[in-house]
Amino acid sequence: MISRIDLRGNALPEGGALRDLLPRAEFDVEAALETVRPICEDVRHRGSAAVIEWGEKFDGVRIDSIRVPAEALAEALERLDPAVRAALEESIRRARLVHREQRRTTHTTQVVPGGTVTEKWVPVERVGLYVPGGRSVYPSSVVMNVVPAQEAGVEGIAVASPPQKDFDGLPHPTILAACALLGVDEVYAAGGAQAVAMFAYGTAECLPVNLVTGPGNIYVAAAKRLLKGRIGIDAEAGPTEIAILADSTADPVHVAADLISQAEHDPMAAAVLVTDSEELAAATEAELKPQVAATKHITDRIEPALAGRQSAIVLVNDVEDGLKVVDAYAAEHLEIQTADAAALADRVRNAGAVFVGPWAPVSLGDYCAGSNHVLPTGGCACHSSGLSVQSFLRGIHIVDYTRDALAEVTHHVVTLAEAEDLPAHGAALKARFGWKVPQQ
Repeated sequence: MISRIDLRGNALPEGGALRDLLPRAEFDVEAALETVRPICEDVRHRGSAAVIEWGEKFDGVRIDSIRVPAEALAEALERLDPAVRAALEESIRRARLVHREQRRTTHTTQVVPGGTVTEKWVPVERVGLYVPGGRSVYPSSVVMNVVPAQEAGVEGIAVASPPQKDFDGLPHPTILAACALLGVDEVYAAGGAQAVAMFAYGTAECLPVNLVTGPGNIYVAAAKRLLKGRIGIDAEAGPTEIAILADSTADPVHVAADLISQAEHDPMAAAVLVTDSEELAAATEAELKPQVAATKHITDRIEPALAGRQSAIVLVNDVEDGLKVVDAYAAEHLEIQTADAAALADRVRNAGAVFVGPWAPVSLGDYCAGSNHVLPTGGCACHSSGLSVQSFLRGIHIVDYTRDALAEVTHHVVTLAEAEDLPAHGAALKARFGWKVPQQ
């Protein structure tokens, strides 16, 4: 059901050589660019009509308007299962607690007497938040995108999610209800590359945005890459992944359950166990079979995900080697289930989010930990962060110098300008002092 990679014995290779030994899904965004390019160009030129037609082709339903009516949002919230509403409200409450603490404040530094640099943080004016609607329904992704944008102070928030044939061309009602709970009334029935293009170029119904965030399939990722520059993006999200670093103290029932929990997302989802315990590896393999048999989405998602090249049990010499392996892998979600889990988690350098010990599974983070579940995939956690309030803020430096403070540093500026063969840069200062460099 799941393959093994044995890295025991010799010393681990370094850097890229180690990464190349580890399982990873094939996710060729570059190849998908040529598929999404004509879609994006069509939306650019024909606007909402193109979004509707591409939605009919890919989602199998024809709609009259991409904007979701206000009454549909209200009705979805009214009909929402009370238990689901309570769970979403708690998820929102916890997410707000965490993300509110991420706000940044204006700070002024006095560089010299009379010379200051102030850094102020300004929210993006308008954002487009993408919520997938393919194999599963993700109201939790509404929460994870909207809450940090709201806590950052973004004024214009638009949500897009694919039209659903089963719901008369509207996005799934639970997604609409989540939007209503959060006070978001600008929602569009648009999915895939055409939704990203709608946000980038704007249409008669949807004003263009400055930033697009949220996970999606390979075509959403490709459209983000294609349109990056015209819009800001959070990341090119690939297939979801979990890595579990565990030793002999871990419970194989927990480990197997957590691997399966990620595998049920998608047949390309990655489930990786890194362990120094042959006994845990064998017990986890044995535990996978009955747990998979007892769940849903077996043949279309879980079995192909666990059997795919992106999933494996990786055997290492010891936990120290295991830490090197998970740092090289740079997982979207990393669980630490070892005897010294907290201390080990503190040493992790590369992960989208780290879950410590047996009572902090990834599923908690997906919904109600308070953390954000929009995280870097495909090894990008070695250079990128998950979605946060900072994703929606821009830092602007305000430079304020008096005449005396400028005079004191003019000779350095002139010297550096001439060293770079940019004399007009120095002249811009000399002009303020009668074309003479002030004496020091």
